[in-house]
Amino acid sequence: MVTYHKDNARTGQYNDETALTPANVGMQTFGRVAFFAVDGKVDAQPLYLSNVNVPGVGVRNVLYVVTEHASAYAFDANSGAQLWRTSALGSGETPSDARGCSQVTPEIGITATPVIDRTRGPNGALYLVAMTKNSSGTYFQRVHALDIATGAQLFGGPQPITASFPGTGDNSSNGRVVFDPKQYEERAGLLMLNGVLYTAWTSHCDIGLYTGWVIGINAATLQQSSVVNITPNGSRGAIWMAGSGLAADNAGGIYFISGNGTFGETLNASGFPANGNFGNGFLKLSTSGGLAVADYFASFDTTSLSNADADFGSGGALVLPDMVDSGGRTRHLAVGAGKDSKIYVVDRDSMGKFSTSANNNYQVLSGALSGSVFSKPAYFNGALYYGSVGDRLKAFAITNARVAGTASSQTATSFAYPGTTPSISSNVNTNGIVWAVENSSTAVLHAYDASNLSRELYNSNQAPNGRDHFGAGNKFIAPVIANGRVYVGTPNGVVAFGLLP
Repeated sequence: MVTYHKDNARTGQYNDETALTPANVGMQTFGRVAFFAVDGKVDAQPLYLSNVNVPGVGVRNVLYVVTEHASAYAFDANSGAQLWRTSALGSGETPSDARGCSQVTPEIGITATPVIDRTRGPNGALYLVAMTKNSSGTYFQRVHALDIATGAQLFGGPQPITASFPGTGDNSSNGRVVFDPKQYEERAGLLMLNGVLYTAWTSHCDIGLYTGWVIGINAATLQQSSVVNITPNGSRGAIWMAGSGLAADNAGGIYFISGNGTFGETLNASGFPANGNFGNGFLKLSTSGGLAVADYFASFDTTSLSNADADFGSGGALVLPDMVDSGGRTRHLAVGAGKDSKIYVVDRDSMGKFSTSANNNYQVLSGALSGSVFSKPAYFNGALYYGSVGDRLKAFAITNARVAGTASSQTATSFAYPGTTPSISSNVNTNGIVWAVENSSTAVLHAYDASNLSRELYNSNQAPNGRDHFGAGNKFIAPVIANGRVYVGTPNGVVAFGLLP
């Protein structure tokens, strides 16, 4: 489990799970089995590797956890023993303060889900981005590559992240917008694609001068390899997406949704904003020859949505598998939703661009969700699973490359802010279980039958005497399933659920 939501398409389908089935996941047979304590909040999704040869210990299955206290941990996933811990703090540094924003508190260290490349270095490399500050009040954003077996720094790291881009937008000087480390946070899960580590940047709330950045970093050298700014002549347009990662397809396209910000309604001959500003849109980046916007979709009311802070970028993107429509044509689709509660499906070959009078994307589903989306969907076996704010977790069937406008099944439970980001375990296409965390003062892990969400198999409140309680919720968390266990990040560690002895 080397990347956010299992794969670069961000489907959230863990389809190699053989131990957990709808028949054995229940209160009598399944529950909390371990807890991995750490030194700060776990906002990033844990990662998992099997068969790691740890010096002096031997071959182990390893759980990797990073914290907002800027620490990275490796644990024996079976015994719970700590194998190593590495701090991302420089000498005399601390994690960043909350920067006047309540979204990530009380400190900001490592927020984004790291990514692992087992082919790098002597044993494999864990890549992460950490935000720190020194006693003089200078802030740093740095990329680290850690040996998966020892936690040692690789490739001359850590390396500072800096960038500039042609433009006259916020925080520009002499015709270039400048990346200011203190104004940004790396929240979206990291993407590894063809030897390049891609990072995407959001602001702290909507405070101060900021624009929308995607920065590519060479995985072998930790040096910048490419950069694009999507609002270079405007403002805002950050990449929020509830912590979900940049998505990618097999052709090398990168997909994400930008937040409220400047959009250029005056288009050039190719249908792109003449001023180069793509705030509040569904974007596709090309990666051959550097980063550039290759295609996009923006709703006809994109500017008014941005002005009302009702933007599209609060939810994450998902690349769907290839599907054949009713005419026999293979469709390459992606999906996303945001604060206006509409599900937008785009054709990755022609996303729809912008019109002042109509939405020209592949499909818009209005009324399918009853709440805003501050999460991301999952995909499994011909269905899309969405959990919006104050709404029930819903399954939408996909037939002939069209997403149904009404749910085929839904949970009895409604999920308060920020809704829920489901993950799905299965043995290929059988024994599907949808896992969803309810964010509350006493967080709840739910398990549902993927074929019928009204059938709840288990929740962590069912067991007597609080046997399976694991503390307060954590809004960015999506469950991770590996080798018969379900891992959930908490404010002070990672809890593991599994089959009881």
